[in-house]
Amino acid sequence: MKTDERHRAIAEVLRRQSKASVEELMQACGASGATIRRDLEVLAGHGVLRRVHGGARSLIGQGQNPGYGQRELEEQDGKVRIAAAVAGLLADREHVWLDSGSTATAVARALAGRELTLMPMSLQALNAVAGSGGTDGSRPAVLLPGGSVVPGELCFRGPLAESNIRSLRFDTAVLTPCAVDFKDGLLAHDLDDAAVKSAGLESAARVVVAASAAKWQAHARVLVAGLARVDVIVTDRKFSAQDNAELEKYSVEVVSV
Repeated sequence: MKTDERHRAIAEVLRRQSKASVEELMQACGASGATIRRDLEVLAGHGVLRRVHGGARSLIGQGQNPGYGQRELEEQDGKVRIAAAVAGLLADREHVWLDSGSTATAVARALAGRELTLMPMSLQALNAVAGSGGTDGSRPAVLLPGGSVVPGELCFRGPLAESNIRSLRFDTAVLTPCAVDFKDGLLAHDLDDAAVKSAGLESAARVVVAASAAKWQAHARVLVAGLARVDVIVTDRKFSAQDNAELEKYSVEVVSV
């Protein structure tokens, strides 16, 4: 396995169980003990796991949302496809509000060489658009929301961020919900995240939701908005005939990737 493949395999093992030994991970990855130990040190530094004697312990508690480091390793191919499709929906010189999270970071990477104005809601997305430009040197103009930064997630939160978002008007808001369902719509894990998402949604003329298939099976407690407020959903979920009938109630456009 290549390094990134081993990292994803280790993260998947620790999503299924609370603790794994070096020997278990050697078997799962087909790698030596020395290689696995190096991988565990790197992943611990990224907040994916906690290093313990003889192996590693998962940071995912019962019912808790996986940390950013863990989510960044998961569903990478799907997130790249979703990000490319979202980028294709945005016109040059648009003003775009971009949510936080690993899918939002993938969208930011897809927009790195574009001429538009972007307000990213995380430092990861900010680094993605600021670190590289297009072949002609073009890159998004960046607006920062201010507010407090959440450790680990490195996303912007709080009344100052919400106030600054609401003081502007965006052509498009790109939301990455923690969960989506047909009954409640878009959901977040906590009140602070929901408040920021609501501010971005309410300040935009068009709402694009970027949600991997896993988000449709996820659970979150805080309502952000119903699907009636959404214009476009970009997802790698395969919808059934019943699902499509539900979506038709909301007149939402679906872009499947």
